[in-house]
Amino acid sequence: MELFKSGNPTLKEKYFQNSLVVDQSEVMTERGTLNKFGLMFLLVMASSIFTWNAFYQGKNILPWIIGSAIFGFILVLIISFTPRWSSYLAPVYALVTGVFVGGISAHYNYAFAEQAPGIVMQAVGLTFGVVIAMYILYRFRIIKATQKFKTIVFTATAGIAVFYLLALVLRMFGIAMPFIHESSTIGIGISLVIVAIAALNLILDFDMIENGVAMGAPKYMEWYGAFGLLVTIVWLYLEILRLLSKFAGKK
Repeated sequence: MELFKSGNPTLKEKYFQNSLVVDQSEVMTERGTLNKFGLMFLLVMASSIFTWNAFYQGKNILPWIIGSAIFGFILVLIISFTPRWSSYLAPVYALVTGVFVGGISAHYNYAFAEQAPGIVMQAVGLTFGVVIAMYILYRFRIIKATQKFKTIVFTATAGIAVFYLLALVLRMFGIAMPFIHESSTIGIGISLVIVAIAALNLILDFDMIENGVAMGAPKYMEWYGAFGLLVTIVWLYLEILRLLSKFAGKK
């Protein structure tokens, strides 16, 4: 069944299909997923504020950023392969992600204080705007998650993942990937494409959650769906922040 193919690697078709339940009182709901996402978002905000404040208190938060990035990646792998644990690990992931996001945001805010004052708030506002816009486009079926659409977005997302992995490996050997961090026209164009792909992944996430509810997935899949949606939104925010910094670099 190809209905559940998603560009978000944290939302897998087989987990929704293999975990259907009969007891309707214990099934996944959209409201439950939204509530759990709201809780995770608050956890992200709390830990990001903590890291943000630590940065402006003069503390060296680089180890926190690196450590949270590694730990967060491990949690993504564990939750992705064992969604039953998402009830316990998804909130932990939210806290860890907040540490990373808060640290990265503080660095950007400090680095671009003159060229683009308020760059972080701009990125937050744009992220919320994109999420709301994509939800409206999905809810009114202006953009439909057809099989062709899913395949294109999935392929593009995989390509971006390979691109970033290659850039990371090359950087370890002292080689900088052209354009990825540059404020040139091509560099900005690449960022715009990546932001667009991240935004389109939201359509797939909404579709996955909606269909999980329709299939009667168990209650813990609400945590899994909220976790996958948070992964996409954090990715979108970071890409928008990078894009704004490139625009600022051209000034």
